[in-house]
Amino acid sequence: MTFKSGGQESSLWNEEDGFYYDAISYGEPWTQQLPVRSLVGLIPLYAVSTLEPELINKFPSFKRRLEWFIENRQDVAERNIASMKRRGKGERLLLALVSKDRLEQILKRMLDETEFLSEHGIRSMSKYHEDHPYSMEVNGQMFRVSYVPGDSDSGLFGGNSNWRGPVWLCVNFLLVESLLRFYMFYGDSFKVECPTGSGDYMHLAQVAEEIQHRLQHLFARNDEGRRAVYDGSDLLDFDEHWKDYMWFHEFFDGDTGRGLGASHQCGWTGLIAKIIHDTGVNCRLPQTPRFPFAAASHYFDDIFTRSVRGHSRRGSSRASSGRPFVRRSSTSRSIGNRSDFESAFNTPAPETPTEEEFDESKKNGNGNGSGGFDEHVSQYVESQLQRVRSQVSMGAYEDEFETQVDGANGNGNGRNSNSNGRFLSRFDLICLRRYAPS
Repeated sequence: MTFKSGGQESSLWNEEDGFYYDAISYGEPWTQQLPVRSLVGLIPLYAVSTLEPELINKFPSFKRRLEWFIENRQDVAERNIASMKRRGKGERLLLALVSKDRLEQILKRMLDETEFLSEHGIRSMSKYHEDHPYSMEVNGQMFRVSYVPGDSDSGLFGGNSNWRGPVWLCVNFLLVESLLRFYMFYGDSFKVECPTGSGDYMHLAQVAEEIQHRLQHLFARNDEGRRAVYDGSDLLDFDEHWKDYMWFHEFFDGDTGRGLGASHQCGWTGLIAKIIHDTGVNCRLPQTPRFPFAAASHYFDDIFTRSVRGHSRRGSSRASSGRPFVRRSSTSRSIGNRSDFESAFNTPAPETPTEEEFDESKKNGNGNGSGGFDEHVSQYVESQLQRVRSQVSMGAYEDEFETQVDGANGNGNGRNSNSNGRFLSRFDLICLRRYAPS
């Protein structure tokens, strides 16, 4: 990405600042870059996609031409494509304008809470310019750009529409999609500090999830029952006729999350529904600090597997029974194996029901035994609640846990091919919502 200056092409990438800057031309030879940290520096992240090897192999003729192009026209292939030779996760190829080094430098600013990262998403301009506005003189007239978190302070942009600070959900959605595509190529090995300066490193899928959580905090109620989008309005937060009817504002204050612009902007603000669908189950409450991954060296990762014993195990003489069963297992990273784990938290969890217990469950009127899983998990959650109620060493409980969901489709092999590798955070919260006594 370049601009012409003095008959020569110059890159929009600024090596010194590690960011893309816009350029302005107001008649030769007056052409220059504008060192303003805005969406201009983040939009190049949108241009990313991966080429799946399975798809390429289906088109051998295209594959041959692609390989020839990479080998013989490197001057073109490497000009605006970050990585065409190196294979990434799953043997994928990456089509992207931004190289790995530049991606890391951009994210360092984008994930900085003193710049782009707010409590409610990514700002459209860096907060750095609040105290450091940029000014330039053109033909005797002074122009100035500064961070404005709310309504526009100028009539130049068509009323109150403002791209110099507020959070726009459409922009954030595209950034999330881009980060997930980069993650498909780089995988778990590429991690960045999020937020910048926190000492907490995440891979790009976790960064995307963190941004989505912050966007949900625009609409989620905090401990006081208020939503950031309503800016402290008692009517909208508490009145029974208003509190459950959401407004879809055009954009949101970059500091407070207050809804601004049109209040019926369902076109892109309605994308919050997909974000909630994708990550709402493990979204922490607003104003709740994330427990640093750096400190959570051990986490809760019990795995519950529900299936039907449709065949005997390999090497086993046990005949097929066709009975449902549930299996609970923990890895060596289980929180129960921590050396500093309080003895009061070492109470054994309920054991997995045996086939005989399932038979007994049937006799007691529990149908085909499928309720055994619910009963087992209910007992397990109740034991955890008792531990919490004992108020012994609450520090042993991290703010967030992760557990791998396994065998949710009950296909008989204990594996869910549709959710392989997916994780649900705060498994306790999910169980409590369903099983905890009222």
